[in-house]
Formats: sequence, C-alpha cells, structure tokens
Amino acid sequence: MVEKNKKPIVIGVAGGSGSGKTSVTRSICEKFANKSILVMEQDFYYKDQSHLPFEERLNTNYDHPFAFDNDLLIAHLKQLMNHHPVEKPMYDFKRHTRSDETMQVEPQDVIIVEGILILEDDRLMDLMDIKVFVDTDADLRIIRRLLRDINERGRTIDSVIDQYLNVVRPMHLQFIEPTKRYADIIIPEGGENHVAIDLMATKVEKILSKTDE
Repeated sequence: MVEKNKKPIVIGVAGGSGSGKTSVTRSICEKFANKSILVMEQDFYYKDQSHLPFEERLNTNYDHPFAFDNDLLIAHLKQLMNHHPVEKPMYDFKRHTRSDETMQVEPQDVIIVEGILILEDDRLMDLMDIKVFVDTDADLRIIRRLLRDINERGRTIDSVIDQYLNVVRPMHLQFIEPTKRYADIIIPEGGENHVAIDLMATKVEKILSKTDE
C-alpha cells in the first residue's frame, strides 16, 4: 500500500477498443513489479441501467462518452489519491447493466486508469501524471474485439460486426481518435512496442524517485 505522505502516480492508458491497452497495462505492471500497482478500468464504470427494460439496454452505445459514469470514477480516483479505499463497481455485459457486486480496492503507489475515453474528459486528465494513447490499426482492433466479445461477453459474430460498423467505428473517429493529441506518449501496436514502453517506464521511475526524496 502507498505511504500516506506520498502521492500516487496516476497513468492514463487510452486507445480504441482492441488497441492493446490491456497488454500495455500488463507491461507497465511487469516493469514495476516492485511497486504496488492498481488498475482502474473505465469499462467498470459504465452507467447503471437497471431502471431500463432489457430491450432498451441492448441499444446501449458503449463507445459514447455518455455511457460512462465519470463522476463516480473521478470521485473514486480522488479517494484513492487521498489514501482511502473504494468499492469499485462491476459491470455485467450479458445483462447490460451494473452488477450488484463491487470490489474493494486499496490505494497503491501507481494507479493505472485504462479506457477508451479517459482522455476525453478534462477532469480525468487533470488527475494524470502521464497520458498514454495506444495507437493500433483498425483491422487488428476489430479482430481483437471480435474474439473478446464472442469469448468473454457471449456475443455472436453478426452482432459484433454490426455494432462495429454502425457504432464502434464512427464513435472511434468522432470521439476516441481525436483524444490522441492530448497524449504525452503514443505507443503504436500496443504491448509489442517494447521500446516505447521502456521509455515510458523510465519517465515513471523519475517521477517515483522524486516522490521518494
């Protein structure tokens, strides 16, 4: 757990769906295995939709900024940065609403905020020490999303492709791609770009060493 006189380092990892954000996050965690690290996924902070009929939930645009409860995410990040634990929400993608279960998380030395639209909200960016954008070609992103949604979220091939063409792609071009200009570091091809990850790790080490002084 982070020492109470030290401010946690907050790293934002953004990029399109299937860009490789998770592999970059995993690489960061491996680089700082000697530090306590917490990952806060924006995907866990989709808005609760239990008040809507299931048929309406099926039409949810998960790639639009309005889909996220950023107010809650920001409140939780501020609590963690002030050395207080939080109850992180869980999301049920089969029911298309927030789960009744939560996960208690403790403050750590390094907090990684991961999500497609974390650089779209100025309030979130203001909390970050380093902003990363994972930039990956569209063909790789759709293949990865296809595999994930079928294997992990119980979706059909047709539904994933239809959603990509009608929602994911236009939302990426309108909302996600433009946030790349706010990134401090752009990492092409995700976790396979070891040079970019090493450079970022060096920067994080410098920030951590200053907080240790």
